[in-house]
Amino acid sequence: MLVKICGIQTLEAGWAAVRGGADLIGFVFADSRRKISPETAREIVNELPKQVKKVGVFVNETVEKMTEIANFVGLDFLQLHGNEPSSVAERLSLPVIKAFSVDSIKHCEIWSYPCEYYLIDSPKEKYHGGSGKTFDWKIVKNLKLARCKLILAGGLTPDNVREAITVVGPVGVDVSSGVEIDGKKDKEKICEFIKQAKSTGKDESIDNLYNAR
Repeated sequence: MLVKICGIQTLEAGWAAVRGGADLIGFVFADSRRKISPETAREIVNELPKQVKKVGVFVNETVEKMTEIANFVGLDFLQLHGNEPSSVAERLSLPVIKAFSVDSIKHCEIWSYPCEYYLIDSPKEKYHGGSGKTFDWKIVKNLKLARCKLILAGGLTPDNVREAITVVGPVGVDVSSGVEIDGKKDKEKICEFIKQAKSTGKDESIDNLYNAR
């Protein structure tokens, strides 16, 4: 099971994710209370092992700006969390994770979107990212989507991630607020979330999955 810990803002949180066994860590470069500067993200990335993939989260940003930040920080993936058309993804040199809100899923759009993974998130509220609230996982379960490309997000916590994986059967899960206390990443919650997700028995490698395509 691939695990992405998103909204990393400190080296301490980054190391907690790495030591817990996360496959990806996410840095938010869009408007959010978890927004991080490219300079700080770069400092964190330079201190972490290369095998943990670094994801930059953007919302309706230009290709030029995303490429500039990706090169400066040392990103491995670009996550598009806005209304980016497929033409934007096609112009990016790094693999793409495309986020779709569960309340606005268009099946045909997901299938045709040029991305390595699609991420299904809870409905957005103030920001383009999900609300951090759970939704009915059966909605995703009943969609005929390739599970080898599906990352599930939205209100996941150490207490419900195993159930979510059982219901949906994704290749990966994504969490941010679900491993926080008072808006800050909590080391124990991060480790417990990863432990629960990995204990489901799925043992994918992000490198193997990516190279297989």
